Amino acid sequence: MDEYMSAPQVWGLMCPGSREEVTRARRWTRDILNGHPCAHDAELIVSELGSNALTHTASGSPYGTFQLTLSLSPRTVAISVTDEGGHPEEPHSTEADPDDTHGRGLTIVMALARHLDIAGSQHGRTVTAQLVAPEAGATTC
Repeated sequence: MDEYMSAPQVWGLMCPGSREEVTRARRWTRDILNGHPCAHDAELIVSELGSNALTHTASGSPYGTFQLTLSLSPRTVAISVTDEGGHPEEPHSTEADPDDTHGRGLTIVMALARHLDIAGSQHGRTVTAQLVAPEAGATTC
């Protein structure tokens, strides 16, 4: 049966649209990636993308949800968050003032990720961040 198994492993989590779910999504990510060199960065990305989905889309409405998908291959971690849409503009990074308490999430994700992809429309978007584990001897993603 192993000949039908692919190297990547994929996990999915559906999260109701409440702030507590971001904490649960972080914990879930930490448990799956336990010991992986990109675990800390992945956890931070999950937090930022999940929070953005709740703040800027219909995912944060009383009956909203967002979907989190983790895909893990030997050196790559892909984190995808799919929202319920409701915002006409594509997500973009902004330049926050030093005193601002919001506005840095996507910029942080872009700094951590090797690659960032945004797909979809105002009816729902998926933001995918890809992390690549360091070569042997390096310590960070």
